[in-house]
Amino acid sequence: MRLRTIGLLLLAFVSAALAAAPAHWVAAWGASPAPQLPDAQMQAAHLRFENQTLREIVHTSLGGDSVRVRLSNAFGKETVAIGAVHIALRAKDAAIAAGSDRVLTFSGRPSVAIPPDALVLSDPVKLSFPAAADLAISIFLPEAAMGAGMHYGAEQTIYAGPGDLTAAESLANPQSLQSWVFLTGVDVMGPADAAAIVAFGDSITDGARSTVDANHRWPDILAARLAGRGGRKLGVLDAGIGGNRILHDAVTNIRFGVNALARFDRDVLAQAGVGYVIVLEGINDLGQPGPFTPASETVSADDLIAGLKQVIERAHERGLKIFGATLTPFENTASPGYFTPEREAKRKAINQWIRTGGAFDGVIDFEKAVRDPAHPDRFLADYDSGDHLHPNDAGYKAMGEAVDLKLFR
Repeated sequence: MRLRTIGLLLLAFVSAALAAAPAHWVAAWGASPAPQLPDAQMQAAHLRFENQTLREIVHTSLGGDSVRVRLSNAFGKETVAIGAVHIALRAKDAAIAAGSDRVLTFSGRPSVAIPPDALVLSDPVKLSFPAAADLAISIFLPEAAMGAGMHYGAEQTIYAGPGDLTAAESLANPQSLQSWVFLTGVDVMGPADAAAIVAFGDSITDGARSTVDANHRWPDILAARLAGRGGRKLGVLDAGIGGNRILHDAVTNIRFGVNALARFDRDVLAQAGVGYVIVLEGINDLGQPGPFTPASETVSADDLIAGLKQVIERAHERGLKIFGATLTPFENTASPGYFTPEREAKRKAINQWIRTGGAFDGVIDFEKAVRDPAHPDRFLADYDSGDHLHPNDAGYKAMGEAVDLKLFR
């Protein structure tokens, strides 16, 4: 009886503390930036802008009624002038829902200049939307600017048109691209117990080869499950970058971003309301040396385990729970030389450590979720996108459903 009374008193105390705690900002959507391409490649990819509006579409993992955005000039070499920014509910394609348009300001001003490699936060604005909403953030670039804060593999159509179209309900004959530019985050005001989960990884977290505009990445599946169960509000932020590695920067294709240890502060620790991290990284560290990067960048299983331990320590230093995801199969990968039996042995050693090493706060067994039981070193055919490295939509769904929601109590 005494223990039961103490338990009830503790529960009442915690409930009262949460009720008294203030609301706070929580990441509802995000994208991780990679370095700018050389100027000629940027122009060839239509990533040089002048007197143009970008209407960027994002799919939120949390709803709310107060919102702000993060604009980034990450890896930019020059100050970028932002002439105007609006946010609205997306109706369809590049059109916004009537009556939902809101003007965003920055420190009370309708325009802002972002220095090289800097980030700016908009002032909050009232806009009500549910979880799994599509928002349209329209950014007017009055002066010549190379895209920065770039996330190249959006798997989402972004629209562009001439002049200041930030308040336009629709864009006539817009250009389209599949990169988020200058836009790296959307935060909502959430209750005291709300938190964000950062999915930190490479192209498999980024949703490569999933259906464009369908939001079938595994973090999207996880976000939908969390929203569907009700109760505590948990956002999911996708911090995947295609081709990313734990220990080395991109060499021949800088779209693959800087190494995971270098970007962990920006892409994880600095995010609003983060409480949890899921790490799925390492397959590119194994496969890229030789076919895509210098052979001198070959790493051992112990090298990658040491890198993962560094990430774990930095998450724990900030009081975050961090979960390790097992590396998915890659036998018969389409890129010659990417898979070898020696690299497969390293993958198995890393997965064994993730499962049994006890360093992570929990384990998510993605390998088990997508492998072929008859050939465990390969993707199940029903889950294979065709390159034997990335899942298809069904594979991403299986991954998102393999995450135990009890991890986020």
